[in-house]
Amino acid sequence: MREELWSRGGATLILCLGVGAAVVLHADGGDPARDPHAAHVLPRAVPVAVTTPAPLPRTGWSVTADSSAATTPAGNALDNDPATTWRTAATALPHTLTIDTGNLLAVGGLTYLPPADGPDGRIGQYGIGVSTDGAAYTQVATGTFADDEVLKTVTFATVLARFVRLTALGEAGDRGPWSAAAEVNLLGGTDPALPRTGWTVVADSQETVQENGAAGNVLDGDTATIWHTAYGVPPAAPLPHQLTVDMVATNLVSGLSYLPRQSGRNGAIGQYRVETSMDGATWGPAAATGAFADVSTAQTVTFDPRIARFVRLTALSEAGNRGPWSSAAELNLLGRADPTLGRAGWTVTASDQETARENGAAANVLDGSATTIWHSAWSTTPPAPLPHSLTLDLKSAVAVGGLTYLPRPAASANGRIGRYRIESSPDGTTWTSRISAGAFADTPALQTVVFPPANARYVRLTALSEAGNRGPWSSAAEISLLGPSGSVAPRRGTWSAPVGFPLVPVAAAQLPNGKILTWSAYAPDAFSGGGGRTVTATYDPATGVVTQRTVTETGHDMFCPGISVLPDGRIVVTGGNDSARTSLYDPATDAWTTGPAMRTARGYQASATLSDGRVFTIGGSWSGPVGGAGTTPHKAGEVFAPATGWTALPDARVEPMLTADANPNGDYRKDNHAWLFAWTGGTVLQAGPSRAMNWYSTAGTGGVTPAGDRGDDQDAMNGTAVMYDAGRILTVGGATSYENVDARASAYALSISGTTVTARKVSPMANPRAFHNSVVLPDGKVVVFGGQNFPVPFSDNTAVLGAELWDPATETFSALAPAAVPRTYHSVALLMPDARVFTGGGGLCGTCGTNHFDGEIFTPPNLLDDDGNPAPRPAITSAPATAANGAAVTVATDRPVSSFSIVRMGTATHSVDTDQRRIALTPTTVTGGYRLTIPADRGVALPGYWMLFALDAKGVPSIARTVRIG
Repeated sequence: MREELWSRGGATLILCLGVGAAVVLHADGGDPARDPHAAHVLPRAVPVAVTTPAPLPRTGWSVTADSSAATTPAGNALDNDPATTWRTAATALPHTLTIDTGNLLAVGGLTYLPPADGPDGRIGQYGIGVSTDGAAYTQVATGTFADDEVLKTVTFATVLARFVRLTALGEAGDRGPWSAAAEVNLLGGTDPALPRTGWTVVADSQETVQENGAAGNVLDGDTATIWHTAYGVPPAAPLPHQLTVDMVATNLVSGLSYLPRQSGRNGAIGQYRVETSMDGATWGPAAATGAFADVSTAQTVTFDPRIARFVRLTALSEAGNRGPWSSAAELNLLGRADPTLGRAGWTVTASDQETARENGAAANVLDGSATTIWHSAWSTTPPAPLPHSLTLDLKSAVAVGGLTYLPRPAASANGRIGRYRIESSPDGTTWTSRISAGAFADTPALQTVVFPPANARYVRLTALSEAGNRGPWSSAAEISLLGPSGSVAPRRGTWSAPVGFPLVPVAAAQLPNGKILTWSAYAPDAFSGGGGRTVTATYDPATGVVTQRTVTETGHDMFCPGISVLPDGRIVVTGGNDSARTSLYDPATDAWTTGPAMRTARGYQASATLSDGRVFTIGGSWSGPVGGAGTTPHKAGEVFAPATGWTALPDARVEPMLTADANPNGDYRKDNHAWLFAWTGGTVLQAGPSRAMNWYSTAGTGGVTPAGDRGDDQDAMNGTAVMYDAGRILTVGGATSYENVDARASAYALSISGTTVTARKVSPMANPRAFHNSVVLPDGKVVVFGGQNFPVPFSDNTAVLGAELWDPATETFSALAPAAVPRTYHSVALLMPDARVFTGGGGLCGTCGTNHFDGEIFTPPNLLDDDGNPAPRPAITSAPATAANGAAVTVATDRPVSSFSIVRMGTATHSVDTDQRRIALTPTTVTGGYRLTIPADRGVALPGYWMLFALDAKGVPSIARTVRIG
């Protein structure tokens, strides 16, 4: 163990780090005198339940560059000496640094250390490509590094590659055409932790007399609870001990992460064995064996991926030989959703088959039955000799990334394939080896082979030997193929390569010019201890360029603010670390200006643009005085008008919307992140997160009227709410307290009729979530991204990577493709004008392991055809740039369309986006196109900038036209 001192702005932490450990920092408790900008929150260490990717050993690697100065060769970037530097000559950008590892490796990231001898040559805009042959490269990440000397880390989905190329597209400070690097390293690729929703676990032994040592504690997300084997009734249960996890569904499992108990060392697992099974009865050969170290940090073991439903961890010894017991705080499995391809329409042929003495036809390997088999011909004299082959015809080219082999039932071992070869072909004539010399174990268990993906119509499995040398025959019960990493699923959407940012994007706003404005706090990676400035970055999806900028003009640290967009497009940012300040950003001039101070200092408040163009805000005890604490009044509402500034609304009381947060210092949490929806006549519906809903009036001194409870829902802190059509709201997930309790998967559909709000419980998500984000799509469906099963700020434990799509027609959720990066506390998501969704951020906790300096772009399923290619899209050929409320406008398209919608440009921070809302518009066919009527009620079609979409009969949306309404 070692201790490191972490300090920013007078706030200091001592972090205890084990070898290879990652530490995340968590919000709870603070010193107002030392940290006036964030008096209630200061990071503290939280156990990490899954280890982070480590640098790969660089033995045998070589590196080349497009340009190098004579005294600063490319090899300096791989020499393990941060004092030496690779520098280019004064040649034009871009510059490339290409690493050849010598072998195919699983790679999941790259680290870049800028030069230590000065800022010149620091890489700014970059791209990362990978290749198996050094010729054809696939881009896996793009972005912009911050202009500082700090080590940069880029993570991406695990890929198999031999060559990795870092391309410098710009110099971070535009100081010249050169590039430089002190050190570049690659990170080992590991699959993410699988979502544990619905999983169960059993143990051979558990302690329930002296303490709660139940097996289920290893899946509860709480790193303070433990499983412990029985000791309360002597004698203690003897070693070995087993934990068996049932994932309920099959997954492609590639690793296990074990977090020992955090209170004491007794029971720390030493020697172990990991096994997998499809049925919980037949277990394959050990996936991994070894010994965990006697430390308290998470330890991860990886192994060749295998399709499985059950995973068993057997503890063979206690790490410190303290006794016959075993214990664990958390158990995670790494992997991907089952990528097995559907086999409808496939055919298979064999080099030979037995049909005289038994039904050993080749077709049996595709019939879905584990009891029927293919067997090579054996009734002839002599039997057909090895090798034997099975050739699958997929009927069309399919991306293939693996194969599973299920041997015949255990009653007979004859014909189990031993050594094998796998080949692919586009035409059945030209064959390429995928695996040239593999070997299956002599077991009846399902066995999995993963290889670099390739497009193929034909796949051939050749049996070169019989596993037990029992004879010259071969057999198989079932053969299946895997897709490439399980990520190609057109009906589940697709993800872009990560886009790197020079900061953690904690807040974001979609701008009318198509760009996305993001910001963190006074620093790019931390929020505590600064003030008076904000680090920002603007992403241009059209060019992929991220431009960095530090805003000092307004003297405002805009971390944890309220955000709203005025009718003229200016963004109003209020409070946060500098809790009374107001800043305005004008996208038309790219200028920041100072607004009047709020009447009440706030942070973590919510705000909403009203029907008359003013901005309403309420709550926000995270920063400034804690409302209701001692003699401090609760934080009632106030309104902002550009002409008159802020006006207090003392009768818009916050008490009716307080949650019952039971965590320590709950008073400063109870009025955070209100779900606000502006409505008719300057009113605002507060739909959550408290279970009690309320109507707020903003005239005069304000007022508040109960709107009833949100059905049978409880408080849903850090849940989300989105208006998916006029007066219709979907609320999703959340938890009864801000942190350290189980999140929920529940969802409710709210309807507004006059001042009556009705709530109906609808089908839940597959995954409980808090700290997630929800985004409405042009067709009214809602996508839910990220979050945690057990919310803990600044932690990626129990992160949910898979997105889910809610369909208002069926009021049910369906699974979408998983992201590559966890998006938990401090993440954002926004609908873009091209109908894709930007997601990003998470972290902002200093030197922790969960800072995510990146974003990803999600392409929803309706933008893809059945083959996963971009679907044909309608185009709006003409539309007005402005429209009054109640106006009828004419819109032309390049082809017939079925519907239109408008979606207000969103802003997001801390799971709150009060600006986004969608309204369906019913078209009438007229000469020159379609007639659309903008809702007359300014509380429905709020004044400001909206995205206008046209949708065809299949629900495919156009790229939006920007329309300013009101």
